[in-house]
Amino acid sequence: MPRYRVTVDTGGTFADFVVFDEDSGDYRVLKVPATPDDPGRAVLDGLDLLAEQGIPPEEIGYFSHGTTVATNALLEERGARVGLAVTAGFRGIYETMEQSRPYGPAVFDLGYAKPRLLAPPSQTSEIAERIGPAGQVRAPLDDQSIQGAIALFEAEQVEAVAVCLLFSFMNPKHERRVRTAFEAAHPEWWVSASSDLLPQIREYYRLSTVVVNAYVAPVLGSYVRQLRQRLDQRGIAPSRRFTMQSNGGSSPFHSTPSRAVGTILSGPAGGVTAGSALAAAAGIDNVITFDMGGTSCDVALIQHGEPVITDRSKIGGRDIAIPMLDINTVSAGGGTVATVDEHGGVHVGPQSAGAVPGPACYRRGGDRPTVTDADVVLGYLSQGELLGGAMSIDASAARTAIDTHLARPLGVDVMRAADGVVRIVNVTMAEAIKAISTERGFDLRDFTLVAFGGAGPVHACQLALDLGLPRLLIPPAPGANSALGLLMSDVKHDYVRSRLSDIDDVTPDEVTSVFDELRDAAAAQLSCEGFENTGFRYFLDMRYAGQGYENPVPLDGIPITDADLARYRARFDDLHRSCHGHAAPGQAVEIVNYRVEGIGLVPRVELARLDAADGPADDACLGTRMAFFPPNGVTPVPVYDRDKLRAGHRFAGPAIVEQYDATTVVCPGQHVTVDEFGNLMVEMT
Repeated sequence: MPRYRVTVDTGGTFADFVVFDEDSGDYRVLKVPATPDDPGRAVLDGLDLLAEQGIPPEEIGYFSHGTTVATNALLEERGARVGLAVTAGFRGIYETMEQSRPYGPAVFDLGYAKPRLLAPPSQTSEIAERIGPAGQVRAPLDDQSIQGAIALFEAEQVEAVAVCLLFSFMNPKHERRVRTAFEAAHPEWWVSASSDLLPQIREYYRLSTVVVNAYVAPVLGSYVRQLRQRLDQRGIAPSRRFTMQSNGGSSPFHSTPSRAVGTILSGPAGGVTAGSALAAAAGIDNVITFDMGGTSCDVALIQHGEPVITDRSKIGGRDIAIPMLDINTVSAGGGTVATVDEHGGVHVGPQSAGAVPGPACYRRGGDRPTVTDADVVLGYLSQGELLGGAMSIDASAARTAIDTHLARPLGVDVMRAADGVVRIVNVTMAEAIKAISTERGFDLRDFTLVAFGGAGPVHACQLALDLGLPRLLIPPAPGANSALGLLMSDVKHDYVRSRLSDIDDVTPDEVTSVFDELRDAAAAQLSCEGFENTGFRYFLDMRYAGQGYENPVPLDGIPITDADLARYRARFDDLHRSCHGHAAPGQAVEIVNYRVEGIGLVPRVELARLDAADGPADDACLGTRMAFFPPNGVTPVPVYDRDKLRAGHRFAGPAIVEQYDATTVVCPGQHVTVDEFGNLMVEMT
């Protein structure tokens, strides 16, 4: 049997690799520069470097990938030219959207403009047909209108087609005939049908989701195809290749493009999975994951060991209604650029220097000041090298960039300008954390901040002080934590069916029957993918009668009894009270959707234990470095080698901990304990 599992998470600045040895249970990490012009090249660069380090391709039997290809295609509007087929008379649904401005800052933006339509009216065709709300055929499908749609799409030179017909989630017959006709006429088109992708109520959200899927599918499909060919040439894991999904699970390579919209949060999802597993191993249930990389910061909340899942997200202004980890993303990373406007105001982001040209201190052509440059100037990062010497750091270039573009225009010294950059980006990230916690009624004092990403541990300790978080957990390999999460992710497939009914009007047999059908479909797919060890989770989306939103209620299993229905009705009240602050036990409750999560269980990865310390933490001290900590200013700070720290070691801040893939900055008033898994547990003194 092949000896190694390899996972890779490609970000905006680096591609992070984790190599797990099946024989020893150990893992190692590797970071290589990202290649934005060809993301797959960074993957191959890393694999080639691993081969040079003694990991031959034929010994890699498992490969999992977290990718931002679909995300970037959507955010940068580099997707396919999409045609949209809708029921006659309903072509305005996509353009109308929610009929109002979205919540948040847009409400106060006098110049607000809706995002550009990915399938404009000129590329939209109406199909003569009609399915009723109970699935009955009210008007037969007109084949001539299908041919008219094909002619329009040919004239518009579309590359992909989204099909979303009215009430197709109740009866997909018409929609599937349309899809088949399109595929027969043009096999090169990427055709996405809503009844395959998202068979549930709410026409606009279903339509928006299938349009996004059609928009990014050709881009992701081309990427996956090319990467698969390159992996084939190297003989890497021919039968066990997976892609991370936004729901916290993974999906086989071959099925990824058809559900490309499911990879929109592919990269951040791995970090949430690893953060949850590491916290659980340390006996911590309530966690906020904080992932700060080169271009963005992603935060998520985990309560009682379960990451929060949402079935409605907005990415780049576009609505997506598939189950996804509830991750809040802001433009705040190590490569985020700081500027001074004409009024003397300092802005940090949203622009990023990315991998190319990168921060000024990387010496790759960048000359604008970034957060990483500020961290170098303040002494938080090494003044000479990172990645174990693989990357040189030019501290003078960082100082010059901040002096030229920030300090002089502001009339302040370089150190104060750099500190201002860090303070501003920290506020941005603190607001992102509050948006998923205190603004939803959670008490931050009940949570532990799990900080990772290449830049996360640099800023996390100060963020914890600013927000009043009592404890932090810094994983053993924070710079590759998202890639580690890919090792811990099972394959997951979500199945949903909308059937609106009062819970008092359904029988246990009817509910069980729907779940049986969904479970059988999930089981069949997992069986085709070669999984013998499977699991299933069941949910009922419920709402009070008349509400415009619902809450997923987890079930204990099937079959369902009368007593179960009463118990789940009461459970919904409890969930509604927890999520929204109130409940109405006497109000009628409706079942909206039935959901099944099919899980293909991947062999577990056991976290290695760290040897117990046999000497003081000072044995791991490399010396001191001058670093800036307000209000004391620049002071000498001890620098520890994390590779030499052992379980039970303790030391106090201010301190800096260096390792291959990240740097941890501990603030004054905090102390660090190394636990048995190698985590740095940071608490207030």
